[in-house]
Amino acid sequence: MSLTIKSETEITSIEEVTNTEHGSPYDRGGADAWYARPMNPHWYPNGTYTGKRVDSSEMSKQEIAEYTYGYMTGEFGGKDWN
Repeated sequence: MSLTIKSETEITSIEEVTNTEHGSPYDRGGADAWYARPMNPHWYPNGTYTGKRVDSSEMSKQEIAEYTYGYMTGEFGGKDWN
């Protein structure tokens, strides 16, 4: 089975993600999925909640694709709120 995510820049495997560090677009997409938050591409170049937040209007097509890949491959709603 192959996962296909359609976006401006198509990413079909983790090897195509250029940055998986804490705060990266990929990381933030996965976190948004985990906490069942709506898709809202963003990232933090200096690490999550450190420094300036970069929103989708300032992100490259590749960064948005990496966020989307993290969101779509993340465990949606994994956080147990009980």
